Amino acid sequence: MRADGDYVLYWMIAARRTGWNFALDRAVEWSERLRRPLVIFEALRWDFPWHSRRMRRFVADGMTANAKSLRRANALYYPYLEQAAGDGKGLLAALASRASVVVTDEFPCSFLPRMVAAAGSKSPVLMEQVDSNGLLPLRAAPKEFPTAFSFRRFLQKQLPEHLLNVPSADPLAKLKAPRLKALPTAILRRWPMASLDASPTAGLNQSNLRGGSAAARKRLIGFLLDKLSSYPERRNEPSDDGTSGLSPYLHFGHISAHELFAALARKERWAPEKVAVRSNGSGTGWWGMSRAVEAFVDQFVTWRELGFNSCHWRKDYDRYESLPDWARKTLKEHEGDRRTSLYSFEELDRAQTHDALWNAGQNQLLTEGRMHNYVRMLWGKKILEWTRSPREALAAMIELNNRYALDGRDPNSYSGIFWCLGRYDRAWGPERPIFGKVRYMSSANTGRKLDVKAYLRKYAPGKRYTCPNVAALEFVR
Repeated sequence: MRADGDYVLYWMIAARRTGWNFALDRAVEWSERLRRPLVIFEALRWDFPWHSRRMRRFVADGMTANAKSLRRANALYYPYLEQAAGDGKGLLAALASRASVVVTDEFPCSFLPRMVAAAGSKSPVLMEQVDSNGLLPLRAAPKEFPTAFSFRRFLQKQLPEHLLNVPSADPLAKLKAPRLKALPTAILRRWPMASLDASPTAGLNQSNLRGGSAAARKRLIGFLLDKLSSYPERRNEPSDDGTSGLSPYLHFGHISAHELFAALARKERWAPEKVAVRSNGSGTGWWGMSRAVEAFVDQFVTWRELGFNSCHWRKDYDRYESLPDWARKTLKEHEGDRRTSLYSFEELDRAQTHDALWNAGQNQLLTEGRMHNYVRMLWGKKILEWTRSPREALAAMIELNNRYALDGRDPNSYSGIFWCLGRYDRAWGPERPIFGKVRYMSSANTGRKLDVKAYLRKYAPGKRYTCPNVAALEFVR
């Protein structure tokens, strides 16, 4: 740490928000302790894996929202959008060379751990990485948990004490430190600040989802008012769209798990002392909340943070070898089973299968950057059935999901994909061709169990329907 540096630098890479953010809290703490200005640096690379214009616009929306939020704050906000691969090379080093200390976000998935490790090894000053991912700190769990049941038992014992540790809703409101008027001209001339008035993705209209904290809060309020009370009954209905829709905002850090949980607590007039201390692994009955809220909390706390737990503890979280032994054994035993249908990656990519419901899910992913949660489970199961091997199925699922989903490249994404092959699950009977003892799903059973008519009408007008505007995504790999 260099006390005579020009500023404290917060390198915002995962918690892309100006409140409810432990990393920003820490940067503010350093700024006040050292009496140095605070610089908030938020950038987006051009060549990150599975980059597309849709994702770029979503992140740029968040930058616009952050710029608005920080307009009157006692901190300098510096947004930077690479226009071509390599344009931003050297920028972080230039900023760090003038800093007293660098604070950044921890995120245990995708390319971010490697990027931070490389930057930290070259930083001329102390670089701190702060975990603001969920209600439970990543290091509070001593190991990887193989099932939601075992993780939930751990949560029931350990989480209550962490619910009292909450990041500030507005850490910059009373920041007592000098304000930096501008960055050095040499830096701004080489790496100009992003112009956020004009959209960097003009003309892209595949998705009506706009990014940013303001959009996330608007969606949260709508969910609390209109959908939460019926969440247990509606969340699995594809035609009803009864889910929160917050997953992309959580992935890009536009909203915090703490802010979301605080909103639920206010609605329920709930306090942490209402948690019933038990360790039976039950999904409900221990929070001390209403049935609907507990059903939602189990999804966004237990299941979401279970994925973060796996990514934190396993470096091979995205590899076939990370599947449980029983799943790999049974899939290997049935790898040679006859497939009644086989599709190339290109056919899957363009939703060109015989299955109207599967095509509908893929079309929704192509056009909107999202897929209904229940349909996504079926989507993965059918890919296993229609490819030559489980490894080929896994590669196709990862590529399709990360290429098109706004909430792809996330611990939750890998949880859902690997669940289709047995992760977090148990062996099921009867043993079936191709699947072996891995849980089986079919479109026919889904159609009988759920009302999918409106979903099919919206997303699958024809069996060979192809998204007409998908080329405008300008997918970059």
